[in-house]
Amino acid sequence: AISACEKRGEWEKAIQLLGVVSQSQVESNTVTFNAAVSACEKGGEWNKALQLVGVMLQSKVPLTIITFSAAISACEKAGKWEHALQLTSEMLQTRTDLGVITYNAAISACAKGGQWEKALQLFSA
Repeated sequence: AISACEKRGEWEKAIQLLGVVSQSQVESNTVTFNAAVSACEKGGEWNKALQLVGVMLQSKVPLTIITFSAAISACEKAGKWEHALQLTSEMLQTRTDLGVITYNAAISACAKGGQWEKALQLFSA
């Protein structure tokens, strides 16, 4: 159900369903969180996406390249290059592989923010 919301960009419903899952006997996992983060990204809710990443970290739910890519893309679309770079840095610290999509989103966030020097630094990361 959360994945269906994600595909339609219905971030509010995705977060609501994630809350229902968290309150039930069913344990939230990386897949359910990733779908909710992606729904937030598609719905233009960068702040909600980052909040979900924070909940994942607090709950010790593993973050994957999908989690980071969706959150970085949400930041990129909103022009929040600082947050995109912060997430990129966290990926590097946790040794999560940065894929092409993730790099592109982070570079694009820097470009939108006029931070071409920061974008160039990503190539040496």
